[in-house]
Amino acid sequence: MKPIFIGSEIYRGSSYGPSHPLHIPRVSTVMDLCRALGWIAPDQYRTSPRAKAQALTGFHTAEYVAALEWAESVQAVDDRMRTRHGLGTTANPVFPEMFRRPATGAGGVMLAAHLVREGGVVHVPGGGTHHAFADRANGFCYLNDPVLCLLSLRALGLSRIAYVDIDAHHCDGVEAALGAAEDMLLISVHEERRWPFTGALGDDGGGRAINLPVPKGFNDSEMQLVLERLILPTLERFAPQAIVLQCGSDAIEEDPLSRLALSNNAHVRVALALRALSPRLIVLGGGGYNPWSVGRCWTRVWGALNGLAAPGVLPVAAQTVLAALSWNRKARGRVPSAAWLATLEDPPRDGPVRAEIGDRVARLMARQVQ
Repeated sequence: MKPIFIGSEIYRGSSYGPSHPLHIPRVSTVMDLCRALGWIAPDQYRTSPRAKAQALTGFHTAEYVAALEWAESVQAVDDRMRTRHGLGTTANPVFPEMFRRPATGAGGVMLAAHLVREGGVVHVPGGGTHHAFADRANGFCYLNDPVLCLLSLRALGLSRIAYVDIDAHHCDGVEAALGAAEDMLLISVHEERRWPFTGALGDDGGGRAINLPVPKGFNDSEMQLVLERLILPTLERFAPQAIVLQCGSDAIEEDPLSRLALSNNAHVRVALALRALSPRLIVLGGGGYNPWSVGRCWTRVWGALNGLAAPGVLPVAAQTVLAALSWNRKARGRVPSAAWLATLEDPPRDGPVRAEIGDRVARLMARQVQ
């Protein structure tokens, strides 16, 4: 069964505003790169539906969903909505598609759950907004599509569902919603002392959640150790019927919103390793604020899920996609390198494995057998 790619044209030209980190194109870049490479067959692509308000209330409150729809329709919020629901803030501003865009991401992940009912792999780069709460926008996230995805899998009758999050930022909204769920396992690897300042080593989310905060400079060798000694053994013990991977690319070295040092090779290794552990895998997007690194990362992940290796040098059509990107952070010294424009595969970013990471992994594994 071929993997399925869920995308949408709503992401093309939709932006949180020129000064917001999410002013950059991301999903549309992945779609364009995959097509330029010939990596999406016609029968592999699905257009994401837009979730209806009633479907969103499977997690979010009806009042919040109504407020989000209203704010989009009038392109404004009042003080009560800003205070109560976190709308119209610097992080979660009013913009033209502020309901339709996240509702499309939510519709995509709920469709993905149904597509893997009998098994399979689905990639939804528009998903991964893991910070939103039931009644409140948070951290660039208006709707929590990972939670909606997990609940959709549960509604299909699955009783062991795993969620793995390798975004640089802790999945506070997912943990608040489902950290105590007996039928779910949550694993988050995220940067320590980074917003939202949750997900401490000893935090179990009220249940079986596993949080591994890692120090700045976290490299490929250290992620490999975490994968082999924590993520895979924990998943093997849990024996999930489905895995949802939040594959945020903001842990890549060039991202401006973290101080981690991964290459996109780490994301590919995690995705492929998880695919081997469950008959059902849904891969979401997430964070990622450098337009070249996020587009290249999620395109590579999709290719790897299809058994396709990144070419050493991209064909002209794919290079044209990357050359067309721009970024207003160039003034801060982040100009595109030649590799960003001509390749998908990052050079390895291996390094020493610090003792503190091994110690934290050992502590988490010991806690599981107590």
